[in-house]
Amino acid sequence: MGATLDETALVRTFAGRRVLVTGHTGFKGGWLSLWLSRLGATVVGVALPPTRPSFCTAVDIENLIGSRIGDIRTESGLREAIGELDFDLVIHLAAQAIVRTSYEAPVDTYMTNVVGTAVVLEAARRMPSLRGVIVVTSDKCYANGEWVWPYRENDPMGGRDPYSSSKGCAELVAAAYRASFFSDAGGAQLATVRAGNVIGGGDWGSDRLVADLARSASTGTPARIRNPGNVRPWQHVLEPIRGYLMLGAGLLDHGRSFAGAWNFGPSADADVNVGTLADLALSRWRGECPDYLVERQEGEPPESVVLRLDSTKSRVELGWKPLLRLDEAVAMTIDWYRAYCREPHRMRAFSDQQISEYAMRWAATNEATPMHGQGMRDASCA
Repeated sequence: MGATLDETALVRTFAGRRVLVTGHTGFKGGWLSLWLSRLGATVVGVALPPTRPSFCTAVDIENLIGSRIGDIRTESGLREAIGELDFDLVIHLAAQAIVRTSYEAPVDTYMTNVVGTAVVLEAARRMPSLRGVIVVTSDKCYANGEWVWPYRENDPMGGRDPYSSSKGCAELVAAAYRASFFSDAGGAQLATVRAGNVIGGGDWGSDRLVADLARSASTGTPARIRNPGNVRPWQHVLEPIRGYLMLGAGLLDHGRSFAGAWNFGPSADADVNVGTLADLALSRWRGECPDYLVERQEGEPPESVVLRLDSTKSRVELGWKPLLRLDEAVAMTIDWYRAYCREPHRMRAFSDQQISEYAMRWAATNEATPMHGQGMRDASCA
């Protein structure tokens, strides 16, 4: 019978572990750092300074973990930030994450997403206590043929725009490091993860659909939504982060069975177009957000029209599956922004409560999630 995994088991794995998170001042990095701290891990983050507003500043992540400001694009920049610190697990999220920005600053995008990945992996492989590395890339790393079926982990890398291409390149860098430096069956192991379009409270990034609607609600100015017909795999930020934590536990406790690439995408019913998601978000605002405007400017940089992920491997081998319907993910997201508007000083407690409720949903849904990696059939994750 397979071993079981829930948040209690994650506490047993992560409590006292030293975890480096790159990109902790970003949206996903902030939520991950908050959950890792809740699990009892000793977390150090390295990233550029946070923007304002941001999830990082709203939840005061910098005073919750060991926060270091540093630039991952050079070995000297990363060394200045973390020195000779040693870690059990490295989770690399620092990235230039906006497609439009990649057209405006392609060289910087490649420097951050490709060279930065190599810099982090080079530092990680020299850590004496290292047991695992997780490199977070994107669903856009695949060579997108605009077909309707979802992409699997063994599909070719690609990308027609600089951002997508840079994420495909980051995957190739990780694969080369895995073969060259992380191939010892008894040594540290390297995994990469690819998630869908995440939504959640605290994302104020440019060209982010829900973030644009949140700004619209606060200013009273209609949001301008581009490409309303484009289909994306939408999911709440806690869905892939739970996958990263489950994968991290596998790497820490059991090693090689959990190396390689993993997709963490939503259920098929969450693959809807931009306009449909905007309508769901507006309905949750209950009239507090002005109607959005659909706008497509001439000469606008192109983006993929259809993109879906196949997460069969994560379901079968890791025991991960999405917990939230799309309407529930949207509700959690909008409720966070509504709470921020009312009581911005309470957002760490509110965010932690959302993690608590999500973790209870996980326990109730799975009543212990089976993981099927080698070495886990007759041993718990404790």
